[in-house]
Amino acid sequence: MNTPSALSFQPLLGVRILSLALNLPGPAALMRCRRMGASCRKLEPPGGDPMGHYNPVAYSQLHAGIDVQAADLKTAAGQDALHRELAAADVLLTSFRPSAFEKLGIAWRTLHRRYPALSQVAIVGSPGERAEEPGHDLTYLADNGLVPGMELPATLYADMAGSLAASEAVLQAALRQRTADADRSGVFIEVALSDAAAYLALPRQWGLTQPAGWVGGAHAGYRVYACKDGRVAVAALEPHFAAALCAAAGMVTADAGHLLTLAARQGIADFLLTQTRSELDRLALDKDIPLHTMA
Repeated sequence: MNTPSALSFQPLLGVRILSLALNLPGPAALMRCRRMGASCRKLEPPGGDPMGHYNPVAYSQLHAGIDVQAADLKTAAGQDALHRELAAADVLLTSFRPSAFEKLGIAWRTLHRRYPALSQVAIVGSPGERAEEPGHDLTYLADNGLVPGMELPATLYADMAGSLAASEAVLQAALRQRTADADRSGVFIEVALSDAAAYLALPRQWGLTQPAGWVGGAHAGYRVYACKDGRVAVAALEPHFAAALCAAAGMVTADAGHLLTLAARQGIADFLLTQTRSELDRLALDKDIPLHTMA
């Protein structure tokens, strides 16, 4: 059966997106939309996108294939440039607080009246009445119980999840325009980063990733262990994987209840400490055990 590749399947082909969004969530969403075939343009303030200053490598990757122009939206010339772009766009992507749109004269009710076919995907920190509250990825994660210790999270989860939600919203807007019985009027879709963090937090709320949860460390086959020259992430959760791991460790094949005991965790830990990363890599291939070694 022939299946389309990620490059050949472009559901946003022909969709014109104008972005005013800076930093990470908006540009990440725009990058995904471009990869799905959208024609993407972006207006940046004269000083540029902050990402371009504090991480040029990230900025370059995020904006590959994006037509970026400078425009000071607080000036008449900038407003003229903005409205020329809006007149040709299908979707406007933003990441301002609502009050900023009022100041710039482009609140949704104004835009919709002037460009009735235009849709807007508005990335905000928190939804609805909380959209004016200051926040960042770290605070949204903390509010949803995703910062359990003193260390910073390994990546910007809320920002990146928010970018996925925003690109999904663009797809929703485009689908509405293409539906045969649609009235072709644009829609306003708000994407809140705090909601994205809350979505990511659902497994923790369900107890799955809490310390007593099977994928929170309670199950001996789903943990991070030390090995002879580094670490190993073991994900032998299913019975056949767990049995293979126990056999490799010289342990009697245990049932699920035993794998939730301290003795089982200690037995596997003791075995892994005798193994190098290269030995464990070979073991994973030979015995079909899902594990990944790390320095």
